[in-house]
Parts: sequence; structure tokens; C-alpha cells
Amino acid sequence: MEKDDFYRDARNDLTGPLQGVTVVETTTTWAGPMAACVLADLGARVIKVEMPGGEVSRRLPPFLPESPLTIANETVNRNKQSLTLDLHQQPAKDILLKLIEQSDVFVENFRPGTLAEWGLGYQDLKAVKNDIIYVSISGFGQYGPLSDRVAYDPLAHAYGGWASLNGDPEGGPTKAPTYLGDDLAGLHGALGALAALRHRDRTGEGQHVDVALVDSIMFQSNGFPTAGALDVPVPRTGNQFAIAAPVNIYAATNGNVFAGVLLDTHWKLLAAELGRQDLAELSAVERISQRDTVDAPLAEYCAGRTVEDVVDRFAELGIPATRVHEMRDLHSQPHIQARDMLVPTRLSDDKQAPLTAPPVKFSKTPTKIRSAAPSLGAHNAEILDALGYDADAIAALQHEGII
Repeated sequence: MEKDDFYRDARNDLTGPLQGVTVVETTTTWAGPMAACVLADLGARVIKVEMPGGEVSRRLPPFLPESPLTIANETVNRNKQSLTLDLHQQPAKDILLKLIEQSDVFVENFRPGTLAEWGLGYQDLKAVKNDIIYVSISGFGQYGPLSDRVAYDPLAHAYGGWASLNGDPEGGPTKAPTYLGDDLAGLHGALGALAALRHRDRTGEGQHVDVALVDSIMFQSNGFPTAGALDVPVPRTGNQFAIAAPVNIYAATNGNVFAGVLLDTHWKLLAAELGRQDLAELSAVERISQRDTVDAPLAEYCAGRTVEDVVDRFAELGIPATRVHEMRDLHSQPHIQARDMLVPTRLSDDKQAPLTAPPVKFSKTPTKIRSAAPSLGAHNAEILDALGYDADAIAALQHEGII
């Protein structure tokens, strides 16, 4: 299918499928901002509330070249508006509650109980907006013996068992190189908000949505927590694949190839290509039990060829294979370009950077990066004016350090 065919019936008058939904977030770092980022990318109006000094992602490396802007902030806070409020002060809390009266979803990822202590917990917001959807994201959740503990993304990898499965079979537990627990919790936070909105639209009822990093990473662990509970061994496989063989990363003459097969039909084709017809009748289970036997011929095959030769030949055979790309390779890949996954975006400092685009494509209500991450407090006047604060009142709030 051509891109124009997919978008033939697209509407260009909408921000996305969530146009008309208003989200307020009081979040920091990644999990909470990611939940709101997904909702913003889908077309919701998202107002990010930060302390007047800005939240931590504005200060964490890596930075964009020759810029004070951080890649994390620019990535996860695009398509949002920025409002600064010192939520330790009552006038700021009053502003937030006024904003909630006009909103659909609230997202926060503070330590459980923190916002309730500030008078901004679920019951406080429900008192001013009975059908509010209140999404809380935390390390261990809103209840349970460990719910009051401080937790960060790598802790979820470790506590949830995920790190024990990652890395070289002969090595030790290894965390993910990305914020995997935060990302998954953010996605489940956004998904939970959408499900709660559906229920609200049917019944008029709002609710508190509780998402934990540990729960999220366990849910996305392919059923291995069940295996562990039943004392079924779960080995660390490194770059191999627990349910298939041969599958691995293989060295070619000019780089690395990820290749392998799952289906018996694919194995027969591969065995013929490797000149190992004697192995062609091995079933999937037999290949797993004889991993080294089937892995070695494929390693030898790749070692004598370029990456391009292997990938192109396997494409002809209908067998999966790809070059193992580095992050710096992606922007030049024609497929990545065709999918619009790295979009040149004009940032708040007037420089341009390629930002990772929304992954889900909608034929009727397309999504895109509509605006860069805003500078701190960029929308203070606009938002406060809409809430009924005149220029003098806004100036007074600024003078008092409330905004």
C-alpha cells in the first residue's frame, strides 16, 4: 500500500482522535510525562503543570548540540502546553482546581500520598469535578506493603524479575538501556485513561486509575512470572530466542546481522541455503534442544558474507534478517523516512531537531508532532486568562512566585 492510499480519507481539521479531551498533568521525568505524551500525540489538549523552576527532565543529559535543551524533555513533552505553578502555595492549588473543573483527565507520578498531602489527591479533585479521571503512576502502586517506597525505572526491572532475564547467559542480571518500566507504565497509564474515559462517557462516572511500574513490567514479561511461580526454569538467552533456533546476532564482514527462523518451513529453506540438508528435517523442538548444532552453520554462513548479501538473500527466501543498526543509522533509513518516524521539528530555541514521531497511524484522524516542547511557563498568560485572571492578577501571581 502507498502512503497516499492509506490516508485517502484523512481529515485535516482535527488534532487527532482525542480532539476535545483536556488533560492536566503534574509529572516529572518519564513515566507520567510519557502517559500524557501519548494522549497529546493522539490529539488531546495537554497542559503540563510544573514548579516555577521546571521539572528534572529539563536538566538531565543528553543535551541537544549547542543548546540548553535536553533530548528527553523535547521528546516526551512535545504537543503540550506549559503552566508553572508552585503547588506548595494555596493560590496555585486554587488555580489547578479551577483548571480541573474544565478538564477530563489528570495525570500524576508523585510518590503515593504526596498530592493528597498537598490537598490535590483524587478525593480533592473529585470534589470539584465529580467525573474526573485521575491517573496515578508510581513504582509499586497506590496500595500494598511497598507502596510508600521511592522507586525509579531500573528498580522496577530488578524487583519485577525482568533484569534477571536480560544479558549474556554467562553474565549477571542486566537492566534495560532504555526507561522500559517508565515507558510501559506510561503506555498503560494512557490506555487506562482511555478505558476510564469510555466508562465515563457511558455512565458519567469518573475514577482513580492506579498504574505501577512493577506491575507493568511484570505484565509485559511474556508470562514468565507464571513460569517462575510454578518453578518452570526461565533461562537467560542473551541474543538467542527461547522458543526458536537458530536465532542470534551473527558477525558478517562489515557489521552484524540479526537472523533466524521460527517455522519449520523457514528452517527447511534455510538449511538448504546453508548446504545442510542433513539437518532440514529437525523440528522446532529438536532445533531448540540442539541449539549449537543449528546455530554454528548460520554463524559460518554470515561470517563469509557482507550484511547486505545476507539480508538481501534472506529477503528473497522470505526469511527474516536485518542489519543490527546503531541509533545513528536510523534517520537515514528509507523505511524510517517513509514512516515519518523522525520528524524535523522547530524547537523553542528556534533550532531544529528530528524528534521521534507518534507510532500509531490513523487513516481518518492522522497524528503528528504539532508543536515542540514549550519553554517553561510559555502558556501561563493564555491559560490563566481563560480561567478569568486579568493582566494585573497574573502579574501579581508572578511577583509572588506562584507562577
